[in-house]
Amino acid sequence: MASTPTAATSTKPAFKAKVIPLDDARPRRALKVCLLGYRSAPYGGGQGIYLKYLSKALVEAGHTVDVISGQPYPHLDPRVNLIKMPGMNLFETGLGSIRPHHLRSMTNIIEWSGKLTGAFSEPYCFGRRVVKYLKNHGRHYDIIHDNQCLSYGMLELQKRNFPFITTIHHPITSDLSIALKAAKNWRERLLIRRWHSFLIMQRQVARQLHHVVTVSERSRQDIAVAFDMQPAGISVVLNGIDTEEFRPLPNTVKNPNRVMAAVSSDQPLKGMRYLLEGVAKVLPKYPDLELLLVGQPKEGGESSALINDLGLSKHIRCVSGISTEDLVGFYNEASVVIVPSVYEGFGLPAGEAMACGTAVISTDGGALPEVVGDAAIQVPVRDSSAIAEALDALLASPAKREQLAAAGRQRIEELFCWRRAAQQMTNYYWQVLQRENS
Repeated sequence: MASTPTAATSTKPAFKAKVIPLDDARPRRALKVCLLGYRSAPYGGGQGIYLKYLSKALVEAGHTVDVISGQPYPHLDPRVNLIKMPGMNLFETGLGSIRPHHLRSMTNIIEWSGKLTGAFSEPYCFGRRVVKYLKNHGRHYDIIHDNQCLSYGMLELQKRNFPFITTIHHPITSDLSIALKAAKNWRERLLIRRWHSFLIMQRQVARQLHHVVTVSERSRQDIAVAFDMQPAGISVVLNGIDTEEFRPLPNTVKNPNRVMAAVSSDQPLKGMRYLLEGVAKVLPKYPDLELLLVGQPKEGGESSALINDLGLSKHIRCVSGISTEDLVGFYNEASVVIVPSVYEGFGLPAGEAMACGTAVISTDGGALPEVVGDAAIQVPVRDSSAIAEALDALLASPAKREQLAAAGRQRIEELFCWRRAAQQMTNYYWQVLQRENS
């Protein structure tokens, strides 16, 4: 990879955040907001969902919002302007898509060479592209809001006095630790460490950012430890759930034999192994059980092998790349939704299922207890027997499922809505602007 900027990219002193209530509702003018995401498709994970719904909520709060994103691109509200920042997109197209003209750009060469050597260069390269664009086209924005790119380019924007904040959802150091524990041998651990080499950049960048916000109290504490930051310098604005979109559908009948899990990848972080083992344990008692997976296990991967070993193939249905409307329908049709994650910085699938009025079984990984509270059954992480026990209890009791479904919907409506999140984020933007102008 090309040489990186030195760590001392700004002489502005660190500060302790001035306390301004995030629920301050004083009237202020509308803002021009630019959101940044290096890859933002909603089916690729929580960051794409965050961009989709935060941008929509900010527009509905009266602001003008542009989203600058690399591929794969986000699904946005029509009122949000998408500015495409195409990269090589090698994780989708493969190295075979390279043509000589692609390598006329130094940024493209860095991204290509990173892929060749097993590194993940997209955040770094997106940062280079965004800096070049915003230097020419970005001075009219009131706020530039990075969605966990954490590249050296973000420090360059800060150094150039752009009004700049960053959301860090959770420290990817958690993903690395969990992946290393699940690795089978030293070669696999070597590849995992190489792919996560971008964490060196993220640690350096995070410590120098002036304005950082995260989505849960657990994430705030974990980010502070992982990136050697002070928790007091990190603000919390909880994620929201679009309760108009994710809602109980009155004409939908629940399938008493369907269990659902939104597990977007084979990463050990998502706990697929414990989900599959838990479901297998209850099959003798519930032979008609169907597990609907929103996400497709990698062909030839560990999850696919485990499905075969456990004899689950005929009990599993996989859907991927579906619309939000279809996702809401699936949540409504399921009797139980399981969130088996070892760690979550927030846990959007749990909140979405609860908003749809479906009973949830959730691990206590990361911030999930903050989301589900007492409106779901919580089980320890990495405990397939606990998942099986909780699933058996709910499948055997329609009354318990109904009680949790009602409690879950109420909790999401009261504590997690995007209107409230947009109001809090707006007040955080103004807190930043007042500090920058003081």
